[in-house]
Amino acid sequence: MAGRPGPPRLGPLLLLSLWGSSAPAPLLRRLAEHIERFQEGSGPGLGFGPNASVPPKQGWLGQPLDPFNTSDQRSFLQRYWVNDQHWASRHGPVFLHLGGEGSLRPGSVTRGHPAALAPAWGALVIGLEHRFYGLSIPAGGLDVAQLRFLSSRHALADVASARLALGRLFNVSSSSPWICFGGSYAGSLAAWARLKFPHLIFASVASSAPVRAVLDFSEYNEVVSRSLTSAAVGGSPECRAAAAAAFADVERRLLAGGAARAALRAELGACAPLGRAEDRAELLGALQALVGGAAQYDAQAGAPLSVRRLCGLLLEGGGNRSRSAPYRGLRRAVQVVMHSLGQRCLSFSRAETVAQLKVTESQVSGVGDRQWLYQTCTEFGFYVTCEDPSCPFSRVPALPSQLELCQQVFGLSTSSVAQAVTQTNSYYGGQTPGATRVLFVNGDTDPWHALSVTQASGPSASALLIPGASHCMDMAPERPSDSPSLRRGRQSISQRLQTWLGPAQRSQARGGDR
Repeated sequence: MAGRPGPPRLGPLLLLSLWGSSAPAPLLRRLAEHIERFQEGSGPGLGFGPNASVPPKQGWLGQPLDPFNTSDQRSFLQRYWVNDQHWASRHGPVFLHLGGEGSLRPGSVTRGHPAALAPAWGALVIGLEHRFYGLSIPAGGLDVAQLRFLSSRHALADVASARLALGRLFNVSSSSPWICFGGSYAGSLAAWARLKFPHLIFASVASSAPVRAVLDFSEYNEVVSRSLTSAAVGGSPECRAAAAAAFADVERRLLAGGAARAALRAELGACAPLGRAEDRAELLGALQALVGGAAQYDAQAGAPLSVRRLCGLLLEGGGNRSRSAPYRGLRRAVQVVMHSLGQRCLSFSRAETVAQLKVTESQVSGVGDRQWLYQTCTEFGFYVTCEDPSCPFSRVPALPSQLELCQQVFGLSTSSVAQAVTQTNSYYGGQTPGATRVLFVNGDTDPWHALSVTQASGPSASALLIPGASHCMDMAPERPSDSPSLRRGRQSISQRLQTWLGPAQRSQARGGDR
């Protein structure tokens, strides 16, 4: 089905607020979207320019809104992308790239993994957008009654339905192996699709997949802190100390009030005064997100800050022992990110954030803040905190203020969120999911690897931890500047596919088409 008109575009969204209240925080979600757009549309060989491959085909699948209630006849249209440029025959494998908490773009089937692996295997590549994100939003808005059809379990039901429908649509052989790929939350979906539907999904590659739900995600900043000290990515103990000093300086100015607070507002380019305590907490969270983003997306094409660049800014001018040098470096880091994302000022109003998250009209943008907040409140948690003494940032905002959003926006209590997290881990198995023929790929610079599988649990469930790699970096298009460890990591993924697909293809050749 083609020609579906797109809903009107969103106006400017809040930026650099809500640290930890939805995960990743809006800054990190904006950074992810910015990086994805850059890798898809900018730079030599990255976009649909003169040297690009044939643009993929877009299609729509009719899916049941409630797949667990056969008497409910309501449906929605789910978008998918297809790249058949390398598909050798109907007997070849199918690489199914799952979308996550945002719009799925055509580059999902043309650039990076799994598209880069398709030529060697003559594979058909399909990208499936997640329900309630991008253009796959059901009619009826985003109120709580409608959002009850948004969950990972609903998404997995869509995967199973799409696997069968698309197989028929493209006349894929019944013996062709389907392999799921996904990164971040979609990486978890890829692993869970193999776990829950092993008769439909032959294998999965789960990149940076946070399969363990957690209410208090303190490990995030523990990894960020280690990354700031890692010489392999340009960090040092002095850089971590400078980050801690910069945040202490910001807090001191906020507490001083008066002229000091007004000057801070001007120097950081804040959009509004800092009179409310909740807004000051949001600002501190925004700055934490900025530093966390440097580690999470370290060295990726399109990322405005790497650990090396951030540390350079924080330590610049430190030779004269100036107490304010780290603070000045943090200010410059803010300017770099704001300029890269096209923002004129830092927005951090808690009231404005809550008001925007309460909007229930169906709107389309690259991110879906209301939808993802709902999923964190009803399934995953993922609320980043800095309450451990080793954390170099501010101790605020604390977990209670983050959980308060679930109550303010959706009427969900803290106890219900905690119970949902427990139920998610019980249903999927947390960091011991028990799925076979799944490769978990992570980078040790990525804070999310703390919630993934980094050690093999057996010969058929393997794990790959790439030194110095950041979030989903293995899935990005190859670059000449890629580190040797990243190149070896991608080779390991290819070798794992060989281990899986080699015997399958030999068996297929012996048995013929079924």
